[in-house]
Amino acid sequence: MPHGLRAESYRTILESIEEGVFTVDLDWCITSFNKAAEKITGKSKKDAIGQPCAQVFNTNVCKTDCVLRKVFKSNRPLANIPVYMIRSDAVRIPISVNASILRNSQGRIIGGVETFRDLSVLRRFRKFQREFQFEKMVSRNERMHQIFSTLVQISDSDCNVLIEGETGTGKELLARAIHNNSTHKMGPFVPVNCGALPDTLIESELFGYKAGAFTDAKKDKPGRFARAQNGTLFLDEIGDISPAFQSRLLRVLEDKAYEPLGSTRPSRTNARVVAASHRKLDELVETRKFREDLFFRINVMRLELPRLAERKEDIPLLVEHFIKRFNRETGKKVLGVTEEAMAAMMLYDWPGNIRELENAIDHSFILCNEKMIGLSLLPEKILSEINAAFTGTGATLKDIEKNAIIQTLRRNRWKKMVTAKELGINKNTLRRKMTRYGIETGEKRKTS
Repeated sequence: MPHGLRAESYRTILESIEEGVFTVDLDWCITSFNKAAEKITGKSKKDAIGQPCAQVFNTNVCKTDCVLRKVFKSNRPLANIPVYMIRSDAVRIPISVNASILRNSQGRIIGGVETFRDLSVLRRFRKFQREFQFEKMVSRNERMHQIFSTLVQISDSDCNVLIEGETGTGKELLARAIHNNSTHKMGPFVPVNCGALPDTLIESELFGYKAGAFTDAKKDKPGRFARAQNGTLFLDEIGDISPAFQSRLLRVLEDKAYEPLGSTRPSRTNARVVAASHRKLDELVETRKFREDLFFRINVMRLELPRLAERKEDIPLLVEHFIKRFNRETGKKVLGVTEEAMAAMMLYDWPGNIRELENAIDHSFILCNEKMIGLSLLPEKILSEINAAFTGTGATLKDIEKNAIIQTLRRNRWKKMVTAKELGINKNTLRRKMTRYGIETGEKRKTS
C-alpha cells in the first residue's frame, strides 16, 4: 500500500478511473490491482495480489523489454508505450502502457506503478462496422444514416439517381453502394468522369464507334453504355458536359437507345444511370448552363452528401477505418492515433473532405515507425493551419485538445454522451477532461 495516502482515499481514486492500474513492490510482486485492471486482463484482484507482475500482466515485452525496468533504469516515467497483452482467455489485445516509480512520503522508492488502457482497435472497429457501416461507407452522422435508409428504400427501383456533394465526399462510393443494392448488382458498374473528357471524346467514349467511323477507327469499339448493359453507368461530374452533348444524353435517357459513331442503327440500353456533380445542378439550370429537361430526367432521386466539416463525429471512425485498411495492405500493426493528433484532426476543417483525411492518414502511416500516429506525423498543411489558429496565444497541445472538446460540445449543444461518441472516447473520460480543463457545461455557463 503506497505511503502518504489513506487507504480509503487510495481505493476510491484507484477504482474510479477506467484505465487499468496496478502497483508492484521491489520484488516485482503486485500490491494493488483496480477494477479496470480486472476487466481488461480478465484476472481477479484476488488472483493477482502477491503474484509476480509478469505472470499476471502478460505482455510481449515482460520478459525481454519490461517497461517498468526501463523506468527504474532511467529514473524517468514512460508514457503511451504500445504493447500486446495476452488476456486470461488467451486473446491477444493491444494496450497502451504508462509506468512510473512509486515513492513514499520521504521520497524513498518503494515500487512501481503501471496504468494501461485497452486499445482493441480492430474489435472496436467491428462493433462500429455493425452499427455504422453501409457497404464501404462508415458514419454515425444522422444525415448519412438518412441516406443509407433511402438507399434501402430505392434498392428495388430502376430510377435514375443524382448525387451532389463536394469533391472528396464519397460520391463514387455512394454510387457503388446504390449499384450493389439494386436489381442491377449482377451486372457491371461502369464509371466515367465526364469532366475529364472534351466533347470530341465524350461521345465516342459513352456511345462507342464502328470501324471506319473516322480515320483511326480500325475496328468496332463498344462505349460505356454498352459495357454497362444489365448494370449501372455512373456519370461523374455531369455538370461539366457541354450544352450540345447534354441534348444527346437527354435523348438517350428518354429513348433508352443510342447510336454509336458510324452506325446507322440504334443500340438499346438497359443500364441504370447514376449521375453525380460537385456543383448544384439546379443553380446551373437557373443560369442556363444546364438543361432543365435533362436535370428533371436525372433528378428522380437526389442524394446530397454533407461535407466532412459537417460530420466531424465521423472522423474517429474514419481514421480507424483507414488505419485498419492500411494495416491490411502494408502488413504494419499501427494501433491508432494519439489524443493530440485526434484533437488536431477534429479542429481542422478538411476542405478536401474524406479524400483529404484518407490522404492524411496515408501520409502519416508511411512515416509512422511506432504503434501510434503522433501529432508531428500529420501533413504540414494541417499542422500549419492549427498552429496559425493559435499563433500568439502560447497554446500547447493541451490547449488544442481543450478547444477541440469545447467546439464539439457546442456543436452538440453540450450533450456529453453525443460529444464523447464524436470524440471517440467514453463519457467518463470526457467528464474527467472537462474537469481537468475547467470546462463548464452549457447549463452552468448560463447560470454563472
